Amino acid sequence: QVQLVESGGGLVQPGGSLRLSCAGSGRFFSFNAMGWYRQAPGKQRELVAGFVSGGNINYADSVKGRFTISGDIAKATVYLQMNSLQPADTAVYYCKGVRGRYEYWGQGIQVTVSS
Repeated sequence: QVQLVESGGGLVQPGGSLRLSCAGSGRFFSFNAMGWYRQAPGKQRELVAGFVSGGNINYADSVKGRFTISGDIAKATVYLQMNSLQPADTAVYYCKGVRGRYEYWGQGIQVTVSS
């Protein structure tokens, strides 16, 4: 019924940049909040950046000053601009949308930062 699809991942050298995109498809609806999460091998999934409709944007301390989230919750679109990438940023990145009590997740996209 509802899908979130990520794109824009890949392999990049340390210090490089990538922009991730997430687009909703299926039945039209509006989210209350959207964000990006990531999960590295052997680690728990963590919040990278997110925002609430009419509220504040928040970032993980590890990405502040390097990553920027943007988008339009009403259109179910969200982006993550990632600059000054480091090997520690290597992970599968997931797009998330929230509507009321329900959560929707994308399939995840690989970001690898390596020389």
